[in-house]
Amino acid sequence: MMSNDPGSSSSRSTSASAPAQPPAQLSRYESQKRRDWNTFGQYLRNQRPPVALSQCNYSHVLDFMRYLDQFGKTKVHAQGCVFFGHPDPAGPCTCPLRQAWGSLDALVGRLRAAYEENGGTPEANPFANGAIRVYLREVRDAQAKARGIPYKKKKKRRKPNDDSSSSNLHDQVQTSAGL
Repeated sequence: MMSNDPGSSSSRSTSASAPAQPPAQLSRYESQKRRDWNTFGQYLRNQRPPVALSQCNYSHVLDFMRYLDQFGKTKVHAQGCVFFGHPDPAGPCTCPLRQAWGSLDALVGRLRAAYEENGGTPEANPFANGAIRVYLREVRDAQAKARGIPYKKKKKRRKPNDDSSSSNLHDQVQTSAGL
């Protein structure tokens, strides 16, 4: 027989679990975006003097990306290194580790979105500044050159049926219209 006594174990277990609803699980992208946003905010607060988000500009973003290089895992050979321009180096060298271009590019994309989600206007978004795109292009080209692998933009492959099906549809429309 169950007791309605507030001190009984059955009433304690139901009341303790009912109000605690777990928050909705964030996607991997959303979690990473939140982490990146918090990291950037901490970076700004650690500047001397601290920089308010409203005072942040593209130079702070560039400094942040350069700061992140110290935590990179991509070996980028210096111009004087014997392995400069070789995609598969034969041995170790003292060249620095850097953030990979793709990682920086994805980071900027997430921070650009987070800036606007946190009340920033698209016109004032420091992550959308042209200087950021130039910096990322320079990093991409330098890393490709250091590895001896020229960066080539991937072309979108078109399905061979796309052209024929669309022209056949065009022909069918013209024929049915009597043109």
